[in-house]
Amino acid sequence: MAPVTNGRVLFNEVPTGFPEPGKTIVYDTTQKIDLDNEPLNGGFLVKVLELSVDPYMRGRMRHPSKKSYSPPFTLGAPLNGFGVGVVLRSEHADVKVGDHLYGFAFDHAQYFIRKTLDGLEKLDNPNNLPWSYFVGVLGMPGKTAHYAWNEYSHAKAGETVFVSTGAGPVGSLVIQLAKAQGLKVIGSAGSEDKVAFMKEIGADVAFNYKTTNTLEVLEREGGIDIYWDNVGGETLEAALEAAKNGARFIECGMISGYNSGGAPVRNLFHVISKSITISGFIVGRLEGNWGKKFWQEVAPKVASGEIKHREHVYEGLDKLPQAILDVQQGNNTAKAVVHVARE
Repeated sequence: MAPVTNGRVLFNEVPTGFPEPGKTIVYDTTQKIDLDNEPLNGGFLVKVLELSVDPYMRGRMRHPSKKSYSPPFTLGAPLNGFGVGVVLRSEHADVKVGDHLYGFAFDHAQYFIRKTLDGLEKLDNPNNLPWSYFVGVLGMPGKTAHYAWNEYSHAKAGETVFVSTGAGPVGSLVIQLAKAQGLKVIGSAGSEDKVAFMKEIGADVAFNYKTTNTLEVLEREGGIDIYWDNVGGETLEAALEAAKNGARFIECGMISGYNSGGAPVRNLFHVISKSITISGFIVGRLEGNWGKKFWQEVAPKVASGEIKHREHVYEGLDKLPQAILDVQQGNNTAKAVVHVARE
């Protein structure tokens, strides 16, 4: 077979605000790959099927001198992150042709070669679910919700939880986990369609934060015992105001400041006055505690339809730069998935 184009999404420039498709992130078609004869040097060749687009990716678009919990993207090289792919060729003793792999070590390319399974694992799919599920509800977003809710919520039936970005892939699973435990759930999102989805999955109170005052809602509902924070900023301030004594705050993300540098939270004294517990986390650090239970508890409910979720699918690797911008601006309608190829 003649060499084929290996499309790639390259990190081209550190952004100062929102990442710009075609400038910050560039789709490149200059590389060719010989799928039959490319040297593997003891490794394996992967065809990429699905890629996840997530808010945290903005934090990796930085200068290498700035330290963080995740490594920066490399200028001039493909982005990398969570994905699912199938093995086309292998010289690795533990990897076979036809194996499906997933994990965080996926180049944002049509094909890539690896020598080890670092950052990758074999994927079982006994229910023949779409591969995109494994970068969403059964991937890092689903694990984020399940792991941290179980680790930090200390939820009790009858309590009230507020979930920001409640229609997103993380927040929507948190809503369903909380309802299953008998909690009253308040959810916020940025469109009427997303509000309708939160109601569909069980939220007792769902509102559009762009048209409704968050603090007024939380106070009208009698305050909150738990806050799942995907937003930070003014929403976090409102949650602090409405928190009951002994409230638990689970800090998952603060996307309101990812492209602006953030703003001070002016009422942090409530952490003291209300004896609030704040738990920040990185999902991978909780894997040992909850990884096995996640597959036992969540996967069967996804397969049966008991756990509901939605996807916003972008067709083609060339759409990935726009998907990244949409997620940062909140213009995606559900979990952002880039469908790269069929098997």
